[in-house]
Amino acid sequence: MALARDAQALMDPAKPFSEASERNRAPIRSVLERVLADCRAVLEIGSGTGQHAVYFAADLPHLEWQPSDVAENLPGIERWRADAGLANVRPPLALDVNLDPWPAARYDAVFSANTAHIMAWPEVERMVARAAAALRPGGRFCLYGPFNYAGDFTSASNARFDASLCARDPRMGIRDFEAVDAAARAAGFVLLEDNAMPANNRLLVWRLGGQRA
Repeated sequence: MALARDAQALMDPAKPFSEASERNRAPIRSVLERVLADCRAVLEIGSGTGQHAVYFAADLPHLEWQPSDVAENLPGIERWRADAGLANVRPPLALDVNLDPWPAARYDAVFSANTAHIMAWPEVERMVARAAAALRPGGRFCLYGPFNYAGDFTSASNARFDASLCARDPRMGIRDFEAVDAAARAAGFVLLEDNAMPANNRLLVWRLGGQRA
């Protein structure tokens, strides 16, 4: 099924396609399968093309996946959703960390991939705080991407990537794990896991304080 979806995306120029999403989806899924085993409703912040949403929903059918992104990306996400025909992927929501309103619904988990380094730092702080506000007590916040540790890059390729981001926009850049974790703790999260992933990425998992309802 995955190969058929990929081929269809390549033949349909109106359907967005991300090579990075194809490469990282299986390693991410292996972590989500474990850490979201007792979850049901998931909000994805920054769904991008929509590839992750349909892949994870297909492989993890116990999850009801709510994709979201800025308004201009919603048509592409909807094409992936419509083609997948999965009952557990909801229509994408228009969400911007800088704008209201945000969903009144509460979720068991919030997932976001490759967003922190393309946001300005105040936007990262708002994303973390809004993830906490969107979760039920005991909910999980899963954040995927590259991170620095103790102010240092974990690889030469990450250093080059950071330089390219900053050349595009000086507000972008690979974030320090310690700063993101501090923002998460300020929002009421407790770090559960820091998972090493391929290509010098990490998948961080926090729990919102309190017991699961």
